[in-house]
Amino acid sequence: MPKESYFEQVYDVVRCIPHGRVTTYGTIASLLALGSARMVGWALNHSFGELGVPAHRVVNRKGELSGRNHFPTPTTMQELLENEGVKVKDDQVVDFERLFWNPADHF
Repeated sequence: MPKESYFEQVYDVVRCIPHGRVTTYGTIASLLALGSARMVGWALNHSFGELGVPAHRVVNRKGELSGRNHFPTPTTMQELLENEGVKVKDDQVVDFERLFWNPADHF
């Protein structure tokens, strides 16, 4: 059986992020032990045709919505997070430390 592609590995992790929680590009890259935060972002930029990949739950290490411009509109990412109860102010997750989900604790 062929090994999953890097993109598929990223998508598998992102699909596990709980509703109302966020993680970072770098945290995912560290968990997978290959690639970089930038590569995770690249994979997520290509995820919009994939089923069940909540890319809006992945932010940068400061909790900023750095990927917002890759969504259909610049406000889509914030709207999706807010629909899950995540507060966003000035393109940054409010209470980021409390909402942060570390996939290493679950894999």
